[in-house]
Amino acid sequence: MDSKLLFSLIIGILIVQYLLDTFLDYLNAKKYQEALPKELNDVFDEAEYTKAQDYKKTNYHFGIANDAFSILLTLSFLIFGGFEWIDGIVRNFTSNPILMALGFFGIIVLGSSIISIPFSYYQTFVIEEKFGFNKTTKKLFFVDLIKGLLMTAVLGGGILALVILFLEWTGGNFWLYAWGLFAILVIFMNLFYSKLIVPLFNKQTPLEIGSLKSAIESYAKKVGFELDNIFVIDGSKRSTKANAYFSGFGKQKRVTLFDTLINDLSEEEIVAVLAHEVGHYKRKHIIFNLFATISLTGLTLFVLSLFINNPELSRAIGVSQPSFHAAMIGFVLLYSPISTITGLAMNFLSRKFEFQADNYAKETFAAPPLITSLKKLSKNSLSNLTPHPAYVFMHYSHPPLIERIRNLKA
Repeated sequence: MDSKLLFSLIIGILIVQYLLDTFLDYLNAKKYQEALPKELNDVFDEAEYTKAQDYKKTNYHFGIANDAFSILLTLSFLIFGGFEWIDGIVRNFTSNPILMALGFFGIIVLGSSIISIPFSYYQTFVIEEKFGFNKTTKKLFFVDLIKGLLMTAVLGGGILALVILFLEWTGGNFWLYAWGLFAILVIFMNLFYSKLIVPLFNKQTPLEIGSLKSAIESYAKKVGFELDNIFVIDGSKRSTKANAYFSGFGKQKRVTLFDTLINDLSEEEIVAVLAHEVGHYKRKHIIFNLFATISLTGLTLFVLSLFINNPELSRAIGVSQPSFHAAMIGFVLLYSPISTITGLAMNFLSRKFEFQADNYAKETFAAPPLITSLKKLSKNSLSNLTPHPAYVFMHYSHPPLIERIRNLKA
C-alpha cells in the first residue's frame, strides 16, 4: 500500500471517527429533555434537574467547539505538512534517532498542551466555576500543567528512548522487549501509583481513628479482606465532586477516599461504596484488567513491529525522510479503529464488572445505602441520568445509574 492510499485512509478514519462521535453526542443530547425514571425522581428536585440539564447542555456545546477545533487542526497538520515541518526542525539539530524522536514528540506534546490551555482554562474557570464545582486556583491550574508536562517528559521520554534502543539492538523482535518493559511499568504503577505519583499532586493522610474507620475495618474483617491502608485525599482543593478508588494488590493494596466523599455521604453509605470496591478485588477484576491491559499492549506492539520499518507510513503523514517517530504517528492514526474496538470490549466488560461489584456489596453489606450513595454522587456531580443507549455502548465504562439501581433492587 503506497503512501497516497495510506494518507487517504488516515484522513478517512479521522473524518469517520469525528462524524460518529458527533452523531453520538447529538443522540445523547436529545435525551437531556426526557422525564426521569420513577426510581430517580428523588435525585433532583425541579430546580436541581434544570441545573443538571443546563450543565449537560453547556458541556455539549463546549464539546462541539473543542472537537471541531481538534479535527480541523489535525487535518490541517496532515494536509499542509505540519509533521514534515517539525521533522525538519529536529533534523537541523541532530541526526541521532533517539534525540530526533524525543525532539519530535516533545514539540508535538508541548505544542498540543499550549494549544489546549484556553480550552482547559475555560472548562475549569468558566463552566465548572459557573456550576459550583471548581475549587482550583489559577496558580494550581498552571502548576498541575507544568507537573504533568514534566512527568510526560521523564516517563514518556524514557520509555520512548528504550523502545528505540530495543529496535536498534534486536530489529523486528524489539516488540517483545518493549512489551516486557510496559508489563513491568504497568505492574509497578498499579502497585505504587498512590505512593509515588499521587503525592506529586495531592496530599494523602491516613484516615483518622474514629467511628468511620471502625466501621470500615469491621466490614473488612467480616469479609476476610485485609486492609491496613485507608487514606483520605484532598480532592476538595480542585473540585467538589467526590470519588473513591482502590489501588494495588497484596500488601500494597489501599483504599483512597476523597475528602468530598466523606463530607457528602453518611458512614453507612461510605462503607457501602467501600464494599463495592472490595467486590472488584474479590472478583479478581483488578487482576483481570491488569493482564488485559498488558495483553492489549502486546498486541499493539506486535502489529507495530510489522509496519514500523515501512517507509510508506512516514510518507503517509507527509514526512519525506522515513523514521521511527514519523512512522509511529502514522501507525497510531491507522490503528485507531482497532483501538476503538478493543475499547468497546473493555467498556463492555467494565460495565459487567460494575454490576458484579454492586452485587457483592449487596450480598455482603446492604443494597439501600449503596443506592442512596449512588444517587447522592450523581446529584452532586449533575450527572446525566438519561443517557442514550448507543452513547453508553460506545463510551460508558460504568452502567447508567438507573440500571445499577434496578440491579441492586432485583
